[in-house]
Amino acid sequence: MTPLKYLTGYPLDLQAKVHALIEQDSLGIMLRSKYPDAHEVRTDKALYDYTIELKSRYLRNAHPLSKVNYDNKLQVIGHALGTHTSVSRVQGGKLKAKREIRVASLFKEAPADFLRMIVVHELAHIKERQHDKAFYQLCEHMEPNYHQLEFDLRLYLTHMDLKTPST
Repeated sequence: MTPLKYLTGYPLDLQAKVHALIEQDSLGIMLRSKYPDAHEVRTDKALYDYTIELKSRYLRNAHPLSKVNYDNKLQVIGHALGTHTSVSRVQGGKLKAKREIRVASLFKEAPADFLRMIVVHELAHIKERQHDKAFYQLCEHMEPNYHQLEFDLRLYLTHMDLKTPST
């Protein structure tokens, strides 16, 4: 069996089921039936508005975001799907902080649920820096189906890799 790079931490029996879907050429069909709806968040402005709406609903007291955008380079660098950065600078006598979220541009065409999962993940990093229990509880607070979406996103990435093999 070929290793599935996005599913390495999952049980072998689950990976075997994914291999069976791949062999039957039905992984893409299963994903399209489960996630048929694309989103309309195609521009950086729309992504910013979408993210701010989620932030204001779930993280009202969190630090403000100064920038949210799609990034063409993210899918190449260490398979990051989204990033969050915080930069603090002293201006005069004040400490100014800028927080940014960047989402891999492959999510412009992804199902709506996957974009939401990535944005929720990056928003959770505003309050919780580490991938610990508190972080995942916050993700589940913002998206109750978070863990299933994360797994299905890994299936989606596996399917995308099969469609466009690396050179």
